[in-house]
Amino acid sequence: MGFSFFASRAAARFLQDIRRPSSAGVSTAALLLTAASGGGIVAYADSARAEEAPEPPPRKKKVVVLGTGWAGTSFLKNLDSSRYEVKVISPRNYFAFTPLLPSVTCGTVEARSVVEPIRRMFEKKGKDVAYYEAECFKIDPTKKAVHCRSAVGTNLDGNGDFMLDYDYLVVALGATVNTFNTPGVMEHCHFLKEVEDAQKIRKSVIDCFERASIPNISEEEKRKILHFVIIGGGPTGVEFAAELHDFLVEDLVKLYPAIAQFVKITIIQSGEHILNTFDQRIAVFAESKFQRDGIELSTGFRVIKVSDDSITVKCKSSGVETLVPYGMAIWSAGIGTRPVITDFMNQVGQGKRRALATNEWLRVPECDSVYAIGDCSSISQRKIMEDISTIFKVADKDNSGTLTLKEINDVLEDICIRYPQVELYMKSMHMVDIADLIKGGVGDSNKESMVVNIEEFKKALCHVDSQVKTVPATAQVAAQQGYYLADCFNKKDHCVEHPEGPLRLTGSGEGHHNFRPFRYKHLGQFAPLGGEQAAAELPGDWVSMGHSTQWLWYSVYASKQVSWRTRVLVVSDWTRRFIFGRDSSRI
Repeated sequence: MGFSFFASRAAARFLQDIRRPSSAGVSTAALLLTAASGGGIVAYADSARAEEAPEPPPRKKKVVVLGTGWAGTSFLKNLDSSRYEVKVISPRNYFAFTPLLPSVTCGTVEARSVVEPIRRMFEKKGKDVAYYEAECFKIDPTKKAVHCRSAVGTNLDGNGDFMLDYDYLVVALGATVNTFNTPGVMEHCHFLKEVEDAQKIRKSVIDCFERASIPNISEEEKRKILHFVIIGGGPTGVEFAAELHDFLVEDLVKLYPAIAQFVKITIIQSGEHILNTFDQRIAVFAESKFQRDGIELSTGFRVIKVSDDSITVKCKSSGVETLVPYGMAIWSAGIGTRPVITDFMNQVGQGKRRALATNEWLRVPECDSVYAIGDCSSISQRKIMEDISTIFKVADKDNSGTLTLKEINDVLEDICIRYPQVELYMKSMHMVDIADLIKGGVGDSNKESMVVNIEEFKKALCHVDSQVKTVPATAQVAAQQGYYLADCFNKKDHCVEHPEGPLRLTGSGEGHHNFRPFRYKHLGQFAPLGGEQAAAELPGDWVSMGHSTQWLWYSVYASKQVSWRTRVLVVSDWTRRFIFGRDSSRI
């Protein structure tokens, strides 16, 4: 009895002691104590001080980005990656400044000066961004997964294939060359889409001069070997022709004086003018300069076949076919769709399109979580006539069946944001305000008393959709799309509660869109023409041509480099070329 009493008192004191947290800060949750009180067991549970297990942090949404070109890199640089689990898939572990690829072909700029490693670009983001050097060969929107194949080796299964799931997919795969199924192009022509293409062209140019220098080669054969043909008179073809001409005149002629007289450069263009996407004044200036430089322009000709030593062209006006012998041919006649994009378009019902269609928010309409930016996509601007009835209903707040000018002005800003063709049409027709546009359907010159019904409203806006524009497939567009989409991702949660977009003028017409739609802002474009001359088309219908424009080109392209490393390398390459000339080594 006495032992049991003392054992119980000792146990009570011990239980009081263990209520206190230990020096390590650990609280005892339960204790089984054996006491000599009739051989019983005392159980103690300290539920009052039990610590609740911390809740796990919410899972980050998975964002998979396909491609490291202009669009993908711009998106990744501006994305707040701390909000998402970001994974990047690309067979190219670097970003290439593609506007300088023509300069790489002739040694004006070295290849490594225009590339920046992807991992270096995102090292500040640390573990928030994971990169895999692989190629995506299939997109499965149903399972929200992408199938990839390693570009550098195989995994344990021996095939190098793996799959990644996603919550959001950003497709920025760019485009490939478009041969228009012309026979012989893939086998015999060079292209200028990648850094590797520029390096191959550089070697081939030197090879042509070395082959033509071999003894016992006839003059006719020398003329063929030293005939450089550029197929396509767009910006890429023109810039390469200008760079090649400068390389020949400033460097190779001095090194190969015996065969300089046999060199010839020809541009074959299916249209009537080169640089047809530029202002006509620039096209005329470029054509006259090329003619002075001795560059032959064959406009109005279409290539129908390419063999190992000749190109068959057909005159579009007369239909006469001509054989053009050549030593090296460069194909720069357009861009095409990559196979993985073609397969994806077939899955989502876009099989008849040339590019992946997105809405004005860069989302693929058939897939809520898939976005497409850059050359692989094309924005389908919605036409105002498709929503004209909803617009009228939203504007008619008093349900009178008619609209006053004030009611129209109340929704005008939302209309112009949602349908940019309205402003473009008014500008093209030199209209001051919306009243001038509505007068076309009413015919009433009194703006104050202007009232329109639904039919008159339709009549006034029926020609607006003629100003729907498609954005060009350029690096400038891709970079702006990447920046815009990253900004939308960064404020996605905020805009759910505080929408920034225009009124919903489709479907039910209720509420606002979360974001403002993408709007491309044209900042101008350059066309280097050789001989330290260039042409520029800048905002405000300003056209500049000549030597001063070339120096503007230097400053703009240096400032647009993605890092100080590439900026210094490019400027030093230009300086080296000014002092020592271009390197003609075949390496």
